Amino acid sequence: MAENKLGGQQYLVLPEGANRILGREAQRTNIAVGYAVASIIKTTLGPKGMDKMLVSELGDIVITNDGATILEEMNVEHPIAKILVDVAKTQDKEVGDGTTTAVIIAGDLLRNAGNLLDQGVPPAAIIRGYGMASSKAKEILASISSNVTINDQKQLEKIAQISIGSKNIGDDQTMKHLTDIAIKAVKQVATKEGEKVKIDKDFIKLEKKEGGSIIDTELINGVLIDKEIAHPGMPKSIKNANIAILDVALEIEKTETEAKIEITSPEQMQAFLAQEEKMLKDMVDKIAKSKANVVFVQKGIDDVAQHYLSKAGIMAIRRVKKSDMEKISKATGARLVTSLDDLSTEDLGHAGDVAERKISGEQMVFVEKCKDPKSVTIFIRGSTKQTADEVERSLVDVMGAITSAIELGKYVTGGGSAEIEMAMQLREMATDVGGREQLAIQAFADATEVIPKTLADSAGMDPIDTLVQLRSKHKGKSGRSFGVDIFTNKISDMEQLGVIEPTKVKYQAISSATEATVSILRIDDMISSKGSRPSGGAGGMPPGAGGFGED
Repeated sequence: MAENKLGGQQYLVLPEGANRILGREAQRTNIAVGYAVASIIKTTLGPKGMDKMLVSELGDIVITNDGATILEEMNVEHPIAKILVDVAKTQDKEVGDGTTTAVIIAGDLLRNAGNLLDQGVPPAAIIRGYGMASSKAKEILASISSNVTINDQKQLEKIAQISIGSKNIGDDQTMKHLTDIAIKAVKQVATKEGEKVKIDKDFIKLEKKEGGSIIDTELINGVLIDKEIAHPGMPKSIKNANIAILDVALEIEKTETEAKIEITSPEQMQAFLAQEEKMLKDMVDKIAKSKANVVFVQKGIDDVAQHYLSKAGIMAIRRVKKSDMEKISKATGARLVTSLDDLSTEDLGHAGDVAERKISGEQMVFVEKCKDPKSVTIFIRGSTKQTADEVERSLVDVMGAITSAIELGKYVTGGGSAEIEMAMQLREMATDVGGREQLAIQAFADATEVIPKTLADSAGMDPIDTLVQLRSKHKGKSGRSFGVDIFTNKISDMEQLGVIEPTKVKYQAISSATEATVSILRIDDMISSKGSRPSGGAGGMPPGAGGFGED
């Protein structure tokens, strides 16, 4: 029971069974939880990183080394753990790659902050120092970045290969096949706005079906719809298709207000049915008049309308999702029509081929061979559901990396070389700053070095010896691009090896990690009103963290 005393009287503040941790104990607990979460995914970093298997309450299995997926599937309950899950989600949403890096750096920033707190450094000084270090780190990244454009095919290939290299989803041929698909897809949907290139990844549809192998994954210059043709009598394949997309039901809809129709004779009934049929036939005639031979309908299609469409040789697909309608519009140039009276030839889109095919026992409609489509589909195949899911996650990361590189137009060398360079220059800055903030900046520098340390550790190298060698190399300007070569177990020039990463991914990782750490360090009081203290579980307050505390 939470209480406070004033003038000898006791006043209840919190409900019975509420838990509270405050002061240094709250900070120590939060830092421990944050570092524990980061430690879970640390071993997944890099091409030699390990995978995690997560089994849900329903028995669903996920095998992955994607940081965001692991944290999301873990279903954490502790509020601090949720903050780090949000870091991974933000990184994934903003740049699509670097989720593990962001969370690992956040974990080490927290751990180093904990050490400073133990030494008596106030949280405010640590927060100020971390803020200064974060700003400087971005300046350093900008100074060591090189330029890349959408036309630099070789550089984009290297960025894509490094992103997918840590996924362990197949041999070199398979990974090259997937990176080629990802680059083509991103380039296809890219649009120029003045001098800048904009890429909307929502118009790259990922459709997956287990069966076949990863190498069967293909890029479709158009849209793949997971639906079947509405009527068996309709054509299964149409070349040089004229496509109409309709947000209108091809059926007799019910009236908005309640209405009754009284029929007193068989003739009236017959006339009523004949009128219904005529209305449906008129709808189909309007479609046929526009010269459309393929129709995608967002709503339903009446059986009678299906019959007339079939007789007219028109292929129709019903109940298509709104998002798929938008993609069809972008791919074929068709305009969404909400009234059949307004449908004309100018509203139609065009595709070289529209066909229904059977994939793994299910019918799917392929809209292909579109001319310069601004929406494409990657059709993912894999021998098992888990494999197909991991290929999808890998492609999302690769496309995120390529998009980030093109949009910002900058890249840095990988293998931990950028992080070592940041650490070296931050330490130089710390000596100029002075005060207690100096200690925080040095702690920030130490935290960025966790990336090369983890890469070295996963490759079986000695992390301390590797750091010493890298620091020695980075003292000279010619050594700025030296990082951890995990395949030869030594330090090498990452520029020469073609190990490069988008600067935007690094920017976002530093920003997300710093902001999450600062928000956690500001907490000095945690109050849980869940009712009962957990006994060592993941949720609520940690064990031993109850009571009102002593002021």
